[in-house]
Amino acid sequence: MSSQWERLLLNLGEWQGSFTRFSPQGQLLNDIPTVVSLEGLNNNQTIRQIIRQADTEKVLEYSSLAKSVLFFANGAFSQGSIQFGPFSEFGAELGLIHENRRLRLVQLFNKNGQLDQITLIREHLAGTQTKENPPLQVDDLLGEWQGEATTIYPDWRSPDTISTNLKLQLDDNGRLIQTLNFAGRTITTSAKIQNSIILFDQNPAKQVQVLLLPNGTSATSPLKVEVRQSFILEVGWLIQPNLRQRMIRSYSDKGEWVSLTLVTEQRVKTY
Repeated sequence: MSSQWERLLLNLGEWQGSFTRFSPQGQLLNDIPTVVSLEGLNNNQTIRQIIRQADTEKVLEYSSLAKSVLFFANGAFSQGSIQFGPFSEFGAELGLIHENRRLRLVQLFNKNGQLDQITLIREHLAGTQTKENPPLQVDDLLGEWQGEATTIYPDWRSPDTISTNLKLQLDDNGRLIQTLNFAGRTITTSAKIQNSIILFDQNPAKQVQVLLLPNGTSATSPLKVEVRQSFILEVGWLIQPNLRQRMIRSYSDKGEWVSLTLVTEQRVKTY
């Protein structure tokens, strides 16, 4: 099995793209062209990372990984807070990778635990052709998705891989019905659709929002992180019309980061 460091090396190269900031309601705030280069030094024992935005340049060098980051075998990764606590800022980055493209999402919460800021980072390797996917629409997601989910853990225990089945359909009232089958369990939830927001509102104390964004992206998070409640942060990427990846960073009811899951799913039926 590849080491975490070897998985990081799958991200080497010069990534050209943009950092696009949105409000929690999906309003575009700004869009900044960027170049992020990751270069291996000393036979790839050290990584030099250079981030260029407009007139600024930030250089980082590191030869080990923090406890707050985990990588999958394909180079996808997440880094962020390992503990949620009241009265402290909190957030995470979720990064997907496919061929010559990366899609990264940063979700930040303020000191009151409220969703405060979302940054979408769309990148491609320098010198390669890329085609941006259209903004995600609810209709793009309807159907039955068959997938595989791999879960890795911050405590380095063995990964778990399971099959998943996700059905998304509209009821007669225009609400989205989501049925998720995995590991012998079935979870059904429903949400109201408001333009580019899907709001899972059945439990008023634990409302979860899915924001539909450019490049086939979805950003899932609680509107407010509460103490003593488990929660997830998720990014989804519709790479092709019938191919989707999702990454889920899970936190326990003690606010501890407990796992990271990568789902790759294919649409097998449309509704």
